[in-house]
Amino acid sequence: MKIKSFLVAVAVLAATMISLSSCQQDEDVNNNYVKYQSAVDAQVKAQKKHDKVILLVAFGSTWNNAFLAFDSTKAAYEKAFPDCDVYVSYSSAICINRAAAGENTDDKGNIVKRNYYAPNFWLHAFATAKYADITVQSLQVIPGEEYSRVINYIKDFANNHLGDLDDEYLSKLDGHLWLGTPLLNNTDDVANVARILNDAYKSQASKGVVAFMGHGNPDSYDTYKANIRYTQLELALQVYSKNYFVGTVDMPDNYKQDVLARMHEAGITGGTMNLYPLMSICGDHGHNDMAGEGEEYWDASDEESEDNSWFEFFSHKGYQPTSNLFGLLEVDAIRQVWINHTKNPVELEDYYHSMYPEE
Repeated sequence: MKIKSFLVAVAVLAATMISLSSCQQDEDVNNNYVKYQSAVDAQVKAQKKHDKVILLVAFGSTWNNAFLAFDSTKAAYEKAFPDCDVYVSYSSAICINRAAAGENTDDKGNIVKRNYYAPNFWLHAFATAKYADITVQSLQVIPGEEYSRVINYIKDFANNHLGDLDDEYLSKLDGHLWLGTPLLNNTDDVANVARILNDAYKSQASKGVVAFMGHGNPDSYDTYKANIRYTQLELALQVYSKNYFVGTVDMPDNYKQDVLARMHEAGITGGTMNLYPLMSICGDHGHNDMAGEGEEYWDASDEESEDNSWFEFFSHKGYQPTSNLFGLLEVDAIRQVWINHTKNPVELEDYYHSMYPEE
């Protein structure tokens, strides 16, 4: 009986500790939520100059060169939209936390910390500041999973899913809440971007391979089968030159080894090769998956390993690659495509639901 009682006591104590731990975690989450919202509210209140606002939403990065790319993009938007306030947001919680903690350094070795809060905090702050017109611009390349997250942020905001916003204000936003689409939103965008990229890199393509590394998308019923944009872009580029190729780090049948197979099919078995990130910025994927050099980026026992960088992979396959460490936002003509999407935004249907539909 004593042993049984002891075991019961231990079980009760363990359950109590788990409950207390869970409560502490919930309290930490709530405290952080309030802290983040207060910080964003204060920033918007202090910086509001206009009645219109644009929120640029990227997946995110912790690299200083990416921070600078977002800075220059924000400045370009402020120039293109002088009657709007402009802010930058991250949709990735990991990138938000690591950027705030200072995961990387600048060119001088100084740790750089940045605060890029999630879109829900900004949208809430915009409502508090009573902006009359709100545009959310996706900085995604393809209309895939991350773009879906951007849409869901807008829908949650418009539907007042937490019930803490002024419902009357939200009703007045009807017709004034806009969404700017990703870079390769449709096939016209694909053709346009292919033309711009060829204008920029046709000299390199005349001498050797120019390969673009995109991210890739977990294609499913709700993410638009967006991986097809990479295939479409390669085909559009190859109208200009057979030396253009587009692969990804996360699209089945379009990894670096698949790019190599297509190069061999085209009779390209060696020579120079320029590598570019097909991403808004050059972050971890660009610096590591594409451009990583040295033993840590090459496993000879598993040449097709996802841990092997494109640089090392193609180097060991007889090519002479050069890595170009800048993203699409740093190509002025490509950035202009995003700006044009902001100038011609779309309005999602069924944005606003009153909390009192019977009224």
